Amino acid sequence: MKILVTGGAGFIGSNLVDELIKKNYEVVVVDNLSSGKKNNLNPKAKFYKIDIRDKKISKIFDKHKFDLVNNHAAQISVTKSVRNPIEDAQINIIGLINLLENAKRTGVKKFINVSSGGVVYGEKGNMPFSEKDPFNPKSPYGVSKTAGEYYLNFYNEIHNINFTSLRYSNVYGPRQDPHGEAGVIAIFSRLMLNGKQPKIFGSGEQMRDYVFVEDVVDANIKSIKKGDNEAFNIATQKPTSVNELFSIMKELTGYNGEPKYASERPGEVFKNFLDISKAEKKLGWEPKYDLKSGLKKTINWFKNN
Repeated sequence: MKILVTGGAGFIGSNLVDELIKKNYEVVVVDNLSSGKKNNLNPKAKFYKIDIRDKKISKIFDKHKFDLVNNHAAQISVTKSVRNPIEDAQINIIGLINLLENAKRTGVKKFINVSSGGVVYGEKGNMPFSEKDPFNPKSPYGVSKTAGEYYLNFYNEIHNINFTSLRYSNVYGPRQDPHGEAGVIAIFSRLMLNGKQPKIFGSGEQMRDYVFVEDVVDANIKSIKKGDNEAFNIATQKPTSVNELFSIMKELTGYNGEPKYASERPGEVFKNFLDISKAEKKLGWEPKYDLKSGLKKTINWFKNN
């Protein structure tokens, strides 16, 4: 099976590519390296440096005739999307349509797309959110990820492209970029290991559902053959506050200071965690890592890299 992984030099994408190659799939990676890194690339994957919005991507589809596309290329920052909603929409909507048009044209059998359980549901309603809950995005990023799911439905109904939409909660793990606006765990890891004071935005009582990258990769592997034309929450179903996260990481890193508190960031939801019973039932997937064991692996990676 020939698989295209977009964003395959990034944090989650590169971990996925490694696992696909272990399982003997033929993998092509497309990444513009805006946030992905060359040293994340698996040497056994064919690599093209190109943006998913670029019309020239059609040549890559023509050359390789993919069976499956796995789209991990995205603008993923809520804060950036609030600051620049046009760029967010260009990457997450126009880029996705460009891929879907090429998938339609070249007979791709299945399209796995990354959505976000952290932003498409908003925060109104009873938690944990299930896939039956309505969309209620609060940021341009949430809006673009919601729109992407509607486009997948359209291409399935009109052009018969099967899809699986994976709604991730807050993914963390080795290779996550601790610079800029990356996930809080990567940022805390780098700072605490260097004895520097981490910053918590808002009260620190905001709740998130943190899922380890190896579990996320496993959900993608299972989605190759299961879960057609449905969306799935990929999470742990366990909420953790940022203050609680800080305490666990303080213990694991040996950091002996306290956090600095700053004003909350616009567009971010206060509390979010996800129901994973549908993924358990239909994908045969469940997370293998609890937060502490995932954090140990992550912090060890940051120590060595």
